[in-house]
Amino acid sequence: MRKFIPTISALVLAILAFFCLTWGFYYEWPDYVHVDYGVPLTWATHTYSTIIGPPAAPWRVDISALQMDLIFWLGLIVLATFVGKILARSD
Repeated sequence: MRKFIPTISALVLAILAFFCLTWGFYYEWPDYVHVDYGVPLTWATHTYSTIIGPPAAPWRVDISALQMDLIFWLGLIVLATFVGKILARSD
């Protein structure tokens, strides 16, 4: 069972990363309704309405925040796999 620790940890973190990158948080304020995507950094915002009406450009995407999110999650997967291999070797 110990030899599957790196594989299981990488799989669990990959699923967690997928949901953290694509999960939207809906905010409904009286003058601004929008959905933010991304954990820990917000990399996209979909605006539904503002106080002056529907927006001309409803999506705002921050590519650098998306890159930092990907670096964070992929780095965490690599680190978990590395630690899992160390734990699988130790007897």
